[in-house]
Amino acid sequence: MDDFDAIRDRRGTWSVQWDGIADRFGVSDLLPFTISDMDFASPPEVLDALRARIDHGVFGYTDWRLGGSGGFREAVRHWYATRFDTAIDIESLVYAPSVLSQLSQLLQMWTGPGDGVVVHTPTYDGFRKAVTGLGRELRGVPVGDTEALERELARPDSRMLLLCSPHNPTGRVWTEKELTDFRELAERHGATVVSDEIHADLTADGHRHVPWSRIAEPGPGRGWALITSGTKAFNFPALSGSYGIIGDPDERTEFLRRMETAEGLASPAVLSLTAHIAAYRHGAPWLDELRRYVAGTMAMVGERLRAGLPGVDWTPPQAGYLAWIDLRPLGIDEARLQEELVRREKVAIMPGGTYGTPGFVRLNVGCPRAKAERGVDALVRAAARLRTDGA
Repeated sequence: MDDFDAIRDRRGTWSVQWDGIADRFGVSDLLPFTISDMDFASPPEVLDALRARIDHGVFGYTDWRLGGSGGFREAVRHWYATRFDTAIDIESLVYAPSVLSQLSQLLQMWTGPGDGVVVHTPTYDGFRKAVTGLGRELRGVPVGDTEALERELARPDSRMLLLCSPHNPTGRVWTEKELTDFRELAERHGATVVSDEIHADLTADGHRHVPWSRIAEPGPGRGWALITSGTKAFNFPALSGSYGIIGDPDERTEFLRRMETAEGLASPAVLSLTAHIAAYRHGAPWLDELRRYVAGTMAMVGERLRAGLPGVDWTPPQAGYLAWIDLRPLGIDEARLQEELVRREKVAIMPGGTYGTPGFVRLNVGCPRAKAERGVDALVRAAARLRTDGA
């Protein structure tokens, strides 16, 4: 099994988190806890499969639907059956380079310029960029506020409910009852639903992820899509690749037509297919070890926050490796905190304002515990200084 404590130098690998740090923070010599990828190597089973495919030496055009029982679609079916106790009709699957490219196509299919897209706040910044970049209006409702959700969906030009399930950045795992309520609200107000489930494989013990395909019914006139990828949990986003489930067969056909003709993406990246198949067929033990390791790191984060910032009430997320920490009880100005973190502590931690909720921070602890300790300790020191200063 992988050694999650091992330090791997990612500098000089064109890493957004490590080499691109100055683009966001203006300084290059920072220890990063930012974009949601991990500092761990992908599972050995994935690496072995990639090496074998590379050794073959021929990388011609590929089709994600080929391969029969050893192919990509059957690997997805196997994963959902064994991981989520959910049956998948492989004919309902679609493929795209990324989850956000799927979202972009669905926004163009199911909404028009100026239409409202309802999301939970805080909001993953990729959603904001995709929605507003296409000229749609992002309409946020606080997590847990059902009345606000219905109020926004009831607006006549609200065309889509865009879910993050589990939720990024809070790590909230929606219950089956909550998801059913979302479906009923969307149906009542004629909104389509897109459920981004890329964090689903990282659900913590004691919580259960329910795929949207278990909540919504397939068939004509069913306006919903589940979009996801194995790249997050098994840490190979640079290989690209994502897939989705679209309930309406005609909408599914139109999605594929757009991707293969209008977007010119008929042939997927073969190494992405290879990595997904290996991960879904053989990567479950590694993933369970990863989840246990992250849980231990989250426990450490909680201990150090309680000891150093007793005014902060924080519990580990229900999914993922992103610690969403509410610092508002300390009364600290977000800009001053960022200045302390960057200039004095030399760490990069995402401010809550990036996700529409100032006063929080999002700390990526998908890394060796020694690095995570440095990050949370720097956060505690910076916040304690500002609180002491009366900020």
